[in-house]
Amino acid sequence: MASIAKTIVATGASSGLGFELVKQLLAQTQPYKFILGARNAQAAQAAYDGLQYDSSKHSLTIFPLELSNLKTVKTFASQTLEKLGQDKIDYLLLNAGIGKNADEPGPHGSKWSESYIVNHLSQHYLTHLLREKLEESKSRVVFVSSGGIRNIDDPSVLDDDVKGASKTQRSVYSETKFIQFLGAHWWRRQLQGKCVVVAVSPGLIPGSGFFVSNNMPAPVNHPDAKSVEEGAQNIYRAFTRDDLPQDPDQIFLTSWGEWWPKDVYQLSLDKNLQNKWCPSKEEIEQEEGVNA
Repeated sequence: MASIAKTIVATGASSGLGFELVKQLLAQTQPYKFILGARNAQAAQAAYDGLQYDSSKHSLTIFPLELSNLKTVKTFASQTLEKLGQDKIDYLLLNAGIGKNADEPGPHGSKWSESYIVNHLSQHYLTHLLREKLEESKSRVVFVSSGGIRNIDDPSVLDDDVKGASKTQRSVYSETKFIQFLGAHWWRRQLQGKCVVVAVSPGLIPGSGFFVSNNMPAPVNHPDAKSVEEGAQNIYRAFTRDDLPQDPDQIFLTSWGEWWPKDVYQLSLDKNLQNKWCPSKEEIEQEEGVNA
C-alpha cells in the first residue's frame, strides 16, 4: 500500500539549508507535497527541476514570496490555502532568515528594519493567516532558530535596535532571532492541544551562503560548525522527534539533538514580552498597511 503524502509549507527553501532539506526529502521513499515561497519563484523552480526528482511520487509548488513585503505574504497564504483545498498541512517550516544590520530605513515605509520583518514579523503574520488550517490539520510548526538568542541580556533595547535606520552596533540578527523565539513560545501557547511547536538550531553552517550574502565572516573552526547536509538533517530532526519534554516551555532542540534546559533561555519565558512582540493579524495589517 502506497504511503500517504505529507504536506510541507515552507519559507526559506530556495537556497541553502532549506533547499538542502527539501532535496533530501525528495530522495525519500515517503512521498511529499511541497508548497514553497520564494523571492524568485522561476529561479527556485529551475533549481528544483535540476534535481530530477521523482515527480510521480512528490509534488512541488512554488509561489512568489517576498518576506520584506507583507502584502506578498498575504497573497502567498491565499495561494497556499487555495492549492491545499481540503488537504492538511503536516508541517509548517519557518526557515527564512537574513543577517542584515539596521542601518537602512525599513522597507515599503515600515518603521521596522528589514531583518525584523523577514526574521519575525512576516513569518508570524503568515502563521496567523494559516492558523485555522494549522489547527484543523494538527500540524507541527518548526521555527528555525539560532544559538545566538543566548546573546540577548537586555530585552529593553530591542524596541529601538530593530527599527529601521537604528544603526545599532549590536547584532540585529541575534536580536531578531530572539524575538522570533519569543514568537515560537507565543504560538506554542496559542496552539496548545492542537499543534506541536518546536524551535530548532541547525548549527553554525559556514558553507550555507548565509555568511557570504550578509558579508559576515564564516566561523569555520567553531565547535558547533556543521556542513549544509548536517544542518538540513538537524532541521529535519525537529519534524520527527516525538520525545517532547513534559515541560511545555522546553521547545528548543539543539543542533546536537538535545532539548535545551529552560535556564539557557530564561529571558524568553516572560509571557508579557512574548505578547508584546506578537501582534495580532489585524494589528499587523493596520501598522504595515497591508490592505492599503
